[in-house]
Amino acid sequence: MMKKIGLYIFLTAFLFGTMEVALKLAGNGLDSFQLTFLRFFIGGILLMPFAVNEIKKNQTRLELKDFGYLLILGIICIPVSMLFFQLGVMHSNASTASVIMCINPLFTMIFAHFMSDEKFNKKKLVVLLWGILGLIFMVRPWDIQKGNTTVGIFFMLIAAATFGLYTVVGKNSIKKMGIMAQTSISFILGSLVLLIIMIFMDKPILQGVKDNVILVMYISVFVTGLGYYFYFASIKLSDATTGSIAFFIKPAIAPVIAVIILGDKLLWNTYLGIALILIASYLNIYNKRTEGKKIEQEQVEFE
Repeated sequence: MMKKIGLYIFLTAFLFGTMEVALKLAGNGLDSFQLTFLRFFIGGILLMPFAVNEIKKNQTRLELKDFGYLLILGIICIPVSMLFFQLGVMHSNASTASVIMCINPLFTMIFAHFMSDEKFNKKKLVVLLWGILGLIFMVRPWDIQKGNTTVGIFFMLIAAATFGLYTVVGKNSIKKMGIMAQTSISFILGSLVLLIIMIFMDKPILQGVKDNVILVMYISVFVTGLGYYFYFASIKLSDATTGSIAFFIKPAIAPVIAVIILGDKLLWNTYLGIALILIASYLNIYNKRTEGKKIEQEQVEFE
């Protein structure tokens, strides 16, 4: 079982680690709106069989209000977070974009304080400070690295923040709907909303896909479809904290791939920024594990 969990975590980290590079390459030939729509619509469809199986297994009955909730989730994720993510990737270095996106759990902590019973404490403040320090060195605002732009960094921060919001909002319904069902349906609904926006803005939908079909299929099937499947599979076999280790590994993988394929240059501040964000990620995972064990112990003592 542990070998299987480890394999799923590694595959998740690797596939997500190639995400920014693949998106940047595909974004050179496709519109950002178009690419975001295609990858999440196809990815959502690919996850649907697992979602249906999950709904049948849990005997879940989805009501109209549940689809309304999933629609809101989809809008936060696709036309907002993931669209800004794609725009951010196109206006910054892939290595920078990949690491900034990994700070989304920091925003999750902040949103969770106001929207759930997960209150902000001193341990979380330490994690937040490490993350902010890492972000400062990664971005290097006093002398922005070539390839990065102020607009790109701003877009990535919006993407990370709104994905943190998506995570918190999704926690309220995930127990009823199941993680596969919630993700698949919200991806599809969010993509359809983005499609409507694209039609009104006269954005291309399928134009150029034929010339970039390999990249589109890799991003949609492998990165989005299989990437999320392996991530959720690792969570099902273990827990959310263990599954999130993939995002701890990703900042170490993505910049290397960006250097090899895109020729990104990693400067001293990049290494320091990655190290600080890795520390923040580790502390976040450690704190969650500690809190989880404490809750389990209290439950045992209560029983």
